Amino acid sequence: MRLFRRKKNVGESTLTLRLWEFTGSALLNLLIFLLLAAYLSPLVYMFVTSVKTPAELQNSAAPLYPAINPMYTYNGQDYPIMVVPTDQGNKEWAMITPRRTYADFIDPQDPNRGLIHWIGNWYGLKKAYRFSISFQAFQDVWNFAHIPQVMLNTLIVAGISEVGVLLSSIAVAYGFSRFRIPGGKWLFFLLIATILIPDSITLIPTYVIFTRILGWNGTWLPLIVPHFFSSAIFVFLLRQNFKSIPRDLDEAAMLDGAGPLRILTWIIIPQSVPVIATVALLHFFYIWNELRSASLYLGTRPDLRTISFSIQTSQTFLFTPEHLEASALVILIVPVIVLFVFQRFFMQDMVVTGQEK
Repeated sequence: MRLFRRKKNVGESTLTLRLWEFTGSALLNLLIFLLLAAYLSPLVYMFVTSVKTPAELQNSAAPLYPAINPMYTYNGQDYPIMVVPTDQGNKEWAMITPRRTYADFIDPQDPNRGLIHWIGNWYGLKKAYRFSISFQAFQDVWNFAHIPQVMLNTLIVAGISEVGVLLSSIAVAYGFSRFRIPGGKWLFFLLIATILIPDSITLIPTYVIFTRILGWNGTWLPLIVPHFFSSAIFVFLLRQNFKSIPRDLDEAAMLDGAGPLRILTWIIIPQSVPVIATVALLHFFYIWNELRSASLYLGTRPDLRTISFSIQTSQTFLFTPEHLEASALVILIVPVIVLFVFQRFFMQDMVVTGQEK
């Protein structure tokens, strides 16, 4: 009898533990879902606002979702459709002649019935709404900002500077991670220290050099050439990844007669595809959202403007809420698609190691 009771208690404890685990997992999932919903709610609001009409945005009684108040044409004039309470329930009728104590309506479903005399205060009636999406704001932004041209310009600038920043950053990171350079440790610290320098400090000197000395104003060169001299952040990420690759692979390749360049191209780079792809994506996002340099050097060349600068310029004229939200979504959509396609690289071996520097 005691053995039976002990087994029963063990079974009850196991059931209680499983119940607590299920409850904890459910609460955790619910919390994550609520946080995700709160995080994505601004994007949902942006999209809903961008597909509304100006009349709907100006109407405080309009529903939260995209909708329009349908109209009914009667004797050559358009009349709004209202929700009218009757003895048979709420009806959607077009209001023809509103008066203080009564109003005349017509039933769009049965216009042959003629005018319907309704007694009551029509001020308390609500308008009927139908779900409707308008892409006029996107069309205005597309035409005014010349999206196809500026998108092509942005892709050209991003593609050329992508090659430059990858080649230079990989070369510098390879040197810091694999070669014994006199004072290399301090040179690396100096390189990392440049991250702490605000861009606003170097803005005026670089502008003077690019415009007055080199004469690059009105060209893509100020947006492209600086990236051929590597990036401190990218060098740090690449160096940390390169140092995590065992040197035994380098020594085995040297025994086969491979030189430093062949070791880099045949051993280091194939082992570092995730971090290289991550660096490439980060640089692409930077170029896509870059605004300050484009506004400084491309202000006189509308045909060379990038997408962020062109969208920002269009907002000076298309400043209504639906146009602002549509332009923001146009800028956001391409990086989101690119990140969705290449997201698996963020889930692979990009580990910043804690090895001795």
